[in-house]
Amino acid sequence: MPAEIKKEIQLEIAHVLFIDIVGYSKLSINDQRAAIDELNQVVRTSEQFQKAEGAGRLIKIPTGDGMALVFYKSPEEPVECALEISRALKEHSKLQLRMGAHSGPVSGVIDVNGHANLAGTGLNVAQRVMGCADAGHILLSRHVAEDLEGYEQWRSLLHDLGFCEVKHGVKLQIGRAGFYWQPHSSCSRAWLLLS
Repeated sequence: MPAEIKKEIQLEIAHVLFIDIVGYSKLSINDQRAAIDELNQVVRTSEQFQKAEGAGRLIKIPTGDGMALVFYKSPEEPVECALEISRALKEHSKLQLRMGAHSGPVSGVIDVNGHANLAGTGLNVAQRVMGCADAGHILLSRHVAEDLEGYEQWRSLLHDLGFCEVKHGVKLQIGRAGFYWQPHSSCSRAWLLLS
């Protein structure tokens, strides 16, 4: 069976949205459960999530205090999904999220439980981009921002925010999509997406 799973998920370019509940580890276990339930509910109501899941082109990876959503059609999918989630959060004021999007290679792996999972720089960079975000922010990698600049409806919404230093001293050029504007202390420039 593991060989069959590996054949199903080959090296592909994926469009990843990484989502994290801010302050999750400070919550009581009951509040953590409630926050995860609320996050799952909000994410599942996203039109982009429903479309991709219905088409069988969405991989959902729980991360304990959030999730990674892996889309395959377009770099617009994770960004649209993030914006839909942000809009839905207006009704869930207790839940604070940060999100990061990146497009890059992923490939199938078998996890410790013997289940199919994904690995690759597509996931790693999306997580690091998200790590540069504060509560309420959606950050985009340079790659995603450049891909979206090709679409007229995104062009006027993208603004360069600069670089953010992440794990191992790597500097990522970051873009921003969100409803709040608070410059991140370690970012000098990046892309800002206003909705």
